[in-house]
Amino acid sequence: MHKLEAHEVPLHKVFGSDYDFRIPDYQRPYAWEVEQAHQLLEDLVEAVDGDEPYFLGSMVLVKTDGKADSEVIDGQQRLTTLTILLAIVRDLAPPGGIRDSLGKMIVEQGDELLGLEPKPRLALRKRDQDFFRAHVQEPGRIEDLVALGDGALKTDAQKAIRDNAKALRAALVDLGEEARHRLVKMISSQTFLVVVSTPNLASAHRIFSVMNARGLDLSPADIFKSKVIGELDDEYARKWDEAEVRLGRSDFADLFLYIRMIFAKERAKQDLMTEFPKQVLNQYLSGRQAEFVDDVLVPYAEAYEQIRDFEYESTVKAEQINSWFRRLAQIDNSDWLPPALWAVRHHGDDPGWLDAFLSRLERLAASMFIRRIYTTPRVIRYSNLLRELAAGHGLDSPAFVLDADERAETVRQLDGALYLVQKTRRYVLLRLDEMLAGDPGAVYKFPVITVEHVLPQSPKEGSLWLSDFTAEERNTWTHRLANLVLLNRWKNSQASNNDFSTKKVKYFLSGKSVSAFALTSQVIAQAEWTPAVLETRQKELLRTLSEGWDL
Repeated sequence: MHKLEAHEVPLHKVFGSDYDFRIPDYQRPYAWEVEQAHQLLEDLVEAVDGDEPYFLGSMVLVKTDGKADSEVIDGQQRLTTLTILLAIVRDLAPPGGIRDSLGKMIVEQGDELLGLEPKPRLALRKRDQDFFRAHVQEPGRIEDLVALGDGALKTDAQKAIRDNAKALRAALVDLGEEARHRLVKMISSQTFLVVVSTPNLASAHRIFSVMNARGLDLSPADIFKSKVIGELDDEYARKWDEAEVRLGRSDFADLFLYIRMIFAKERAKQDLMTEFPKQVLNQYLSGRQAEFVDDVLVPYAEAYEQIRDFEYESTVKAEQINSWFRRLAQIDNSDWLPPALWAVRHHGDDPGWLDAFLSRLERLAASMFIRRIYTTPRVIRYSNLLRELAAGHGLDSPAFVLDADERAETVRQLDGALYLVQKTRRYVLLRLDEMLAGDPGAVYKFPVITVEHVLPQSPKEGSLWLSDFTAEERNTWTHRLANLVLLNRWKNSQASNNDFSTKKVKYFLSGKSVSAFALTSQVIAQAEWTPAVLETRQKELLRTLSEGWDL
């Protein structure tokens, strides 16, 4: 039996001589995005004024007791981001003091008496370690890192390191020196990780699998059930179980997160087990348990099922409402769900009101999606909306209003190199296609929908593209809205380089000589594809989106 150890370890010891972290090459590369890095910083800043220790979660290591060598099985993303954060504060600090202390957390200084070699505390995978050491762990290099162009970055991990360093540095500069020092002091002494270690790789992977196997452990929902159902008859146990079966264990567990948000109307500050009883459940535990099941759990479970499965039913507007659910489901976060659940729960019998509400919600969600608003301000916006809904503002809730700057920034993003923003391009083009088709209930059920360029990214030698467009014009137009179409099949990279007259017939048309998309049909109808055509088309498409989203 391999020895397993689990300890709560403060970060000054995590980044100390007891651990020599190494990311094995079989692990996926560093992949956290700016939103996740921002959220980590937000959570840490929020914890600075708290009296209690702050827990960052757990990590799993292959580590022999008494030896520093630590192979990281789970925890790479947090360790790397924390190293970047500490390096930024180190480089912003004046010489001596905190700068030196942070330097020792990032790089083992070495000690001849203890037999410690000077080396970084964290070694990434081989492809990225030299880059990380030179640009993050080496003192004074963060400013150079954030200025690097894409051409200097050889991997996606290096790009993520640069992007996150740039975002975190800007936020930390805004904090000011005194606040930064308070932050890193709290990180060092009051912030903890639960470090789970075992000397055997297979054992470590089993631990990781068990810790991350959702649905196998006892969930908060199970604990809440024991508190509610204990004093009720079997009929209420049946209602609870039926709701869980209909949603599935995973979505049923998430439902409690959304209910907490609806009741508290603020971003979670602690775990669900701590907050849900305080903010929701306790008010129903003094003889009102049946009311919780009948008026909260079951109605919200039914609303969630309708939203998730696009199965709202009504004699009018049902398809329009389900189309709003389909659109919202394509957005890369679920923060819009609590307001949508509230609306279905309280106005599900008024399809006209619900249609108008979801139109406003989709506009707000789409604008924040396109502007890449990260978690905290996004959740605050929806929290404000929930408060206004509870106060009776309804469709006139101020949180729905996009101010002039928000509208202008949304349009600016739409007018940029849209194709390069992989998360939003498909959503924008599908919404644009619906607007062009004039079909508010449009449903796209193709198994594959891809985004393609008309003017190709890399025209072949001798093609008309090179004579019709200068290098500067190709740089201007290749990735912008006017040059993009939708196809309902996978792209053929060789066919994509054909000249316009050939490409639009052989590549953009389906087997029935029609296009499935209004956007693509417009391109097929063009006699030529030139910078002048693109300039006119860009203005027309932006106008369509601006009118459709009231920008």
